[in-house]
Amino acid sequence: MSEQTGQSPRVGILDYGMGNLRSVHRAFMAVGADAEIVQHPHEMEGKDALVFPGQGAIVDSMRLLKERDWIGFLKNWVNADRPFFGICLGLQALFDFSEEGQTEGLGLFGGTVRRFVFDREEGIKIPHMGWNHVQFASADDSLITKIHPKEDQFYFVHSYYVVPEEKDLIWGTTEYGGTTFCSAIRKGNLVATQFHPEKSQSKGLQLYRNFLENVNSSCE
Repeated sequence: MSEQTGQSPRVGILDYGMGNLRSVHRAFMAVGADAEIVQHPHEMEGKDALVFPGQGAIVDSMRLLKERDWIGFLKNWVNADRPFFGICLGLQALFDFSEEGQTEGLGLFGGTVRRFVFDREEGIKIPHMGWNHVQFASADDSLITKIHPKEDQFYFVHSYYVVPEEKDLIWGTTEYGGTTFCSAIRKGNLVATQFHPEKSQSKGLQLYRNFLENVNSSCE
């Protein structure tokens, strides 16, 4: 919970000029967050959690993050183990390097962002778009309370996926076209997903709700 007893967690949703901001903002408001879209690091003062949504090209995203002075702030926030939720590009940007545009990421975690490669004869479409299952690392995880991985699916839209060097980072995996890829990571108070919870109906909202419960616990 925030510093003031009984107050909803204060969440800053990063606006760096790209990303699915409005739907992410509405989703966090719907599950009880005091959510605000923030354009500059100083607007994160007093916030309990940082959400990094993203869609589009990582080349442009990294350029815009640099122009708006987010690079150092993001690194400091994550390294301090403050609550963080990355979505899609907000997951990919955490790693060393992306094959998309041969782009350096934030380098918070070792690993590469790779493009799906399939034989044309297989007829598998890129991007991976639509509903798919996520196999989470532990069924007892508080972040998946009221989520049923064997039944529930999440919504994906992406052509690239992360390959972490640190296997303990991998929190969720998904299979597409015979490739099993990392679809979520978790470390301490950091969570990041390749899928879009805000587009995933009730189970996506439940994931955000569970994340906020963990934010409350970390702030007590």
